[in-house]
Amino acid sequence: MEEITRLIAVRHGETAWNVDTRIQGQLDVGLNATGLWQARRVGQALAEEDIGAIYASDLSRAWQTAQEIARPHGLTVHPEPGLRERAFGRFEGMSFAEIEATLPDQARRWRERDPEFEPEGGESLLAFRERVTGIASKLAARHPGQLVALVAHGGVMDVLYRAATRQELQAPRTWQLGNAAINRMLWTPEGFSLVGWSDTAHLAADDDILDETTT
Repeated sequence: MEEITRLIAVRHGETAWNVDTRIQGQLDVGLNATGLWQARRVGQALAEEDIGAIYASDLSRAWQTAQEIARPHGLTVHPEPGLRERAFGRFEGMSFAEIEATLPDQARRWRERDPEFEPEGGESLLAFRERVTGIASKLAARHPGQLVALVAHGGVMDVLYRAATRQELQAPRTWQLGNAAINRMLWTPEGFSLVGWSDTAHLAADDDILDETTT
């Protein structure tokens, strides 16, 4: 009988660029004061969970969040570049408005969720999905019967949700991808399944949790 791996997937806390609607992609932007508070809160919320391993994107906004989750458990966070945000190439560092104004054709293909569209120097949605589902499956397979935390980015959360609910890449998003929300899934060699999504009860004092809007 197959042993199931339980997964907790967490998007990083807030950054100044989240507030400014600026594309971070794989640029290394740290948490702002709100994001640090959110990271501490999610760490406290998961303190009693029986987490066996924690893997995080090596970008500092995810890494800082993962450290707060690891702290109560005395665990070492394992860096995993495969959990990085989608590479947005030329888009990185630009605001939504700047992209719309200077690269309208590329902005349209991005907004339409064209699976094959690659921002100049970046990744297509197809390549991004392959990377994220591949590394998440690899990590989950290492820990049958355990609970594993994956700390990453909004785009990564979106890919995992779609994988767990069998949603197409082009399907309009109706689910939340909030900073420091707790998302729960199961993994077997057959794939991912959804347990619970976007739990933000631990952030109840934060009335303005930003959703990921770049996916």
